[in-house]
Amino acid sequence: MAMPGHRTKIIAKKMVEWKLQYPKKCLKEQKKRGLNQLGTLGGGNHYAEVQVVEEVYDEHAARIMGIQNIGQVCIMIHTGSRGLGHQVATDAIKTMEKKMKKNKIPLNDRQLCCARIKSKEGQDYLAAMSAAANYAWVNRSCITYLTRKVFEQMFEKTAEEMDMELVYDVCHNVAKIEKHIVSDGKDDGSKDGKNVQEKTLLVHRKGSTRAFPPNHPSIPKDYQSIGQPALIGGSMGTCSYVLVGTNTGMENTFGSTCHGAGRALSRNASRKRLKHTEVLQHLKDKNISIRVTNPKLVTEEAPESYKDVSNVVDTCHDAGISRKVVKLRPIAVVKG
Repeated sequence: MAMPGHRTKIIAKKMVEWKLQYPKKCLKEQKKRGLNQLGTLGGGNHYAEVQVVEEVYDEHAARIMGIQNIGQVCIMIHTGSRGLGHQVATDAIKTMEKKMKKNKIPLNDRQLCCARIKSKEGQDYLAAMSAAANYAWVNRSCITYLTRKVFEQMFEKTAEEMDMELVYDVCHNVAKIEKHIVSDGKDDGSKDGKNVQEKTLLVHRKGSTRAFPPNHPSIPKDYQSIGQPALIGGSMGTCSYVLVGTNTGMENTFGSTCHGAGRALSRNASRKRLKHTEVLQHLKDKNISIRVTNPKLVTEEAPESYKDVSNVVDTCHDAGISRKVVKLRPIAVVKG
C-alpha cells in the first residue's frame, strides 16, 4: 500500500521485530476481536484529523520531514490495536493478577499487576503485545491508504501528485527492549560521581512516546541528522505538534517525551459537566468540521477535558527532552 518512491524504509523500521511465534501467543478471542476491525479508528481519543501547518519552529527539520511551508495540509491519524490489543491487555492482567496473589504480592491497583520478564507469563505477554503492536501498524497503514484514496477521489489527482508522503509512524503504550546508559547510584570518584554503564532494559512507555536523539541507530536514515519525530496529538479542536528527540531526553527520560496533553477530567466527569451541543458549537465557531459516530460522546474528548497541549509541549521543549518542529491546527476531525 506504500506509494512508489515513498519512505517505505521508515514504515518498515516502525514495526516491532517480527517473530513467527508472536501471533501464536494471541488467544482465539483476541484474534476474533481484531479480525473485523482492521482499517478502523475506534473510539476514545482516537481520530483522523485534517490539519494545516500553523507555525514552523525548525525549518531545516521540517523540510526533511517534507513539511515545506505554513498553510500546508497534513493528516494526522491516531489509532492502535483496537479490540485485539485491548483483549491482550485484559487477559494479561487477569493472568498476572492471579500469579501475584499466589505469590502473596499485594497491589494498590490491579492494573499495576506485573510479571518477571523471563517468566512464562512475562514472555507470553511480550509476544502477544508485539503481535498487537504490529496489528496496530497495519491498521494505521490501511487507514492511510484509504485516506489517500478519498483525497484522490475528492481532488481528482493522484496521491503522488498531491505529495501525500508519510512523515512518520510510531507506536506508544508499548514496551520495547532497548539499550540505555544508566547509573547504579554509587560514587565512583569521577567528576560527576556516577558509575554508569550500558544496560539492556525493557522500557514501557504509557502516556509517552519514544523520541530518540540524532544519530541513534534505531532511527531511519532520513532522520539521522535531526532525531526521531514525535507526533503529539492535541485534544479535539486544539492544535497538535511534531517534535524531535534530543540527547538530553536520551539521558534523562530514556529517549521519551510526552504523547499528548493528558486528561484534566475523567471521561465520566466530562460527560457530567459538559454538554455535547456546546462542544459541537465551539468546534463550529472555530471553523472545524467534525464527523462522529455518537455526538454525545464528544464531551469526553472536548478541549476542556484535557490539559493545555501547548503548555505540555513547551515544558518538554524547555526541559530539553524534545524540540518543537511544527505546530498544526485542525480543520476537520473524524472520530470513531
